[in-house]
Amino acid sequence: MTVPAASAAPPVNLPAALRERAAALDAGDPLARYRDRFAPSEGLIAYLDGNSLGRPLTATRERLASFVDGPWAARLIRSWDEGWMDAPTELGDTLGRVVLGAAPGQTVVADSTTVLLYKLARAAVDARPGRRVIVADTENFPTDRFVLQGIAAERGLELRWITPDAEAGVTPQDVADAVGPDTALVLLSHVAYKSGYVADLPAITRIVHDAGALVLWDLCHSAGSVPLDLDAGGVDIAVGCTYKYLNGGPGSPAFAYLAAGLQDEVRQPVQGWMGAADPFAMGPEYEPATGIRQLISGTPPVIGMLPMRDMLALVEEAGMPAVRAKSLALTGFAMEIADEYLAGVRVASPRDPERRGSHIMLDHPDFRRVVAEAWARGVVPDFRPPQGLRVGLSPLSTSFTEVAEGLWTIHALLG
Repeated sequence: MTVPAASAAPPVNLPAALRERAAALDAGDPLARYRDRFAPSEGLIAYLDGNSLGRPLTATRERLASFVDGPWAARLIRSWDEGWMDAPTELGDTLGRVVLGAAPGQTVVADSTTVLLYKLARAAVDARPGRRVIVADTENFPTDRFVLQGIAAERGLELRWITPDAEAGVTPQDVADAVGPDTALVLLSHVAYKSGYVADLPAITRIVHDAGALVLWDLCHSAGSVPLDLDAGGVDIAVGCTYKYLNGGPGSPAFAYLAAGLQDEVRQPVQGWMGAADPFAMGPEYEPATGIRQLISGTPPVIGMLPMRDMLALVEEAGMPAVRAKSLALTGFAMEIADEYLAGVRVASPRDPERRGSHIMLDHPDFRRVVAEAWARGVVPDFRPPQGLRVGLSPLSTSFTEVAEGLWTIHALLG
């Protein structure tokens, strides 16, 4: 298949010192060779939104075409017995090994983030009968908060809100002050979707367990960019998406982690035939499958899993420690540029690299206009109300020069 070459983006006249600094960082970048594996984007100067939608790999084009002609057209329904049926758990194990720090049999790929959050949160509160409180934070992504509001109304539970410092995020002390013998579940994001703050996952998990509750971690902004060790951290349950740093594409399926020690205790509420012990028995009563497969409800999104396989292979080749090192270098460089060149802009993300994910938030009252104009010029960050410009840097597809040119364009638009 022939794809037309991307047209050249208009030049950005960087200051000499900034251009030289970016070029030196690119020259010393051990992951620079991976950028050529991503499909080109016509007219693009800088893609600064990799934490919303990752760029496609060129290998995925061939994988999708081969799938149509191979397993789908050539094998048809026989492919269910030849791999499709086991794809959610097989790919889940790969994801667990490469990015989650999870032993086999604890991760499954299925559904959307919202559906998995509902299934796992509902299951968690039901696994702690008599406890009436769910703890969450006001700065979390709307889906997380909305799902919990629905469950609280459905089950007659109380929502207890933590209101953290928007830039510092939820701290262990915040959680310790909120949980108690009445707490059933705590739901938090490992990396805050606005500020990029990385929560202290092991410490918070211990605090929740000491209170006798379960903790559900949202990994949407960390899976594939921040190293995780769910097993070692004692995590109970986790959910995340795959279209950000795992480059699964728009609408790619989410994943769920359920610790092996809880798989006989936690029962998800959406009882579909694919999660039954024997789907093809077509029996009159539901009997859940054993192990992680019980989290599946409906037909696995087989096509939606294909792009993620290419990205997981790439992440495994590069190694998560190297990915994390590049992520911190990129976000640190973006902060340097903001401090030196973006007058009137405030960095609203952690300065401490240990507490920073792979995106930063910049604040300025004119950013709604600036983001819209930047998109028209081939620079693509995203806007988050009330006045935030989020710079999401996917380490394997982003260069330092790209960051410099993108933020210098923001400088020009601020006037």
